[in-house]
Amino acid sequence: MTASPTNTPPVVQGATADSADSAGLLDAVGHLRTARRRRLGIVLTTCVAALAALGTLGLMLGDSTIAPGTALLAAFGEGDGGDLFIVQRLRLPRVVAAILVGAMFGLAGALFQSTLRNPLASPDILGIAAGASLGAVSGLLTFGLAGIAVAASAFGGGLAVALAIWFFAWRRGLHSIRFVLVGVGFAYLCQSFMTWLLARAEEREAASALLWTVGSVADVRGEDLGILTGGALVLMLGVAAVARTQGPLALGDDNARALGVHVDAARVGTLLLAVGLVALATSFAGPVAFVALVAPAIARRLLSDGSPALVTSTAVGALLVLAADLIGNHQVFGVAAPVGIVTGLVGAPYLLWLLATNERRERR
Repeated sequence: MTASPTNTPPVVQGATADSADSAGLLDAVGHLRTARRRRLGIVLTTCVAALAALGTLGLMLGDSTIAPGTALLAAFGEGDGGDLFIVQRLRLPRVVAAILVGAMFGLAGALFQSTLRNPLASPDILGIAAGASLGAVSGLLTFGLAGIAVAASAFGGGLAVALAIWFFAWRRGLHSIRFVLVGVGFAYLCQSFMTWLLARAEEREAASALLWTVGSVADVRGEDLGILTGGALVLMLGVAAVARTQGPLALGDDNARALGVHVDAARVGTLLLAVGLVALATSFAGPVAFVALVAPAIARRLLSDGSPALVTSTAVGALLVLAADLIGNHQVFGVAAPVGIVTGLVGAPYLLWLLATNERRERR
């Protein structure tokens, strides 16, 4: 005998409705994840295509212009001796250095901003890049160092300032606002020491040390480029290992603990990796201003999904530094300038805009 619909028990109807709601919710979550993956794929593909186009331009342009196909073949070891020398010895190292340095600054900025949950938490503003510059300038002017020893001194300076910020900011845990405020104080302190060292130095020594205050990828080649590449790969693998904690940390400490994240350990580990990225990049290229601040903001705006956007920030940072180096190196606006000057001209207006929009948001 078939039961009529009116004889169906109420509890079965409720279970059916709950099942339908759950299925609808799962479908909605599935569509959302698919849309996020599609958008991420489009953004990353666009960034990689732009990097390939700008990188090819970097190989082609110079005192003697080389055709695109010839430049690409020379980059892979094919062609006559002249093209091979120009591309592989002069232009390719500069392009690779710009991509690596930009990627490291972009990733470090994203890690700082997501871990401290503050869009102003950039190594430029926190003083870590300034600490690395102070280490390099001190090594040059005070201890007479040269070559790789200057890079090591810069790395030590960045790490020392980061540890000092930690020491003064730690109060039974790491509070983001306190970390940023202490970092801003150290940034001014490092800048003051650098100015004092430059003011009392001989003119020739000061000229060489000034390069460490603006940022340039022009001379990163050979052994330096190998160390930079190896260090970047090791640190990025470390970031990949801790990346899963960034989403929960972005939701706040209580929510992150509820999701099983050891907040203090995750924050300390992530910030150590970010400091390592900044110190290593600065130790070879100097402080390339504002890339760590601007790249994560652009990446988050491109994705618009509330994620830390680590991979996209890495790609956008590489794109920014490569484009800025091309602009400064080939005098697009009529003036030759190191990459740090060009990024500073772009980043300073962005910082003013960010401060103005934050102030308007707080007034609402």
